[in-house]
Amino acid sequence: MAWLVLVFSGVLETVWAAALGAAKGFSKLWPSVLFGAALLLSMSGLAYSLREIPIGTGYAVWVGIGAVGTALYGILALNDPMTFGRIACLLLIVAGVVGLKLLH
Repeated sequence: MAWLVLVFSGVLETVWAAALGAAKGFSKLWPSVLFGAALLLSMSGLAYSLREIPIGTGYAVWVGIGAVGTALYGILALNDPMTFGRIACLLLIVAGVVGLKLLH
């Protein structure tokens, strides 16, 4: 259960990061509200997961999921450049996250 909560919390990290960008310095109400809610749920899920998963592994997996998710959101929704180098680096992060899970 802790791993499922951790993955969901990592996805919520992508949500709050995207909402933070859309909030434009907290000048837009609903993206700011979404940011706060997603941040609270994401951190709560991370905290719950760390009761069973070592902090180094849990935090790295959480950040990796959030980083990859946010980068993919930027590429797919915000027209950030999609280059071979960027995709290769994202795949390296995914490989690291999977490796941490398998070696846990």
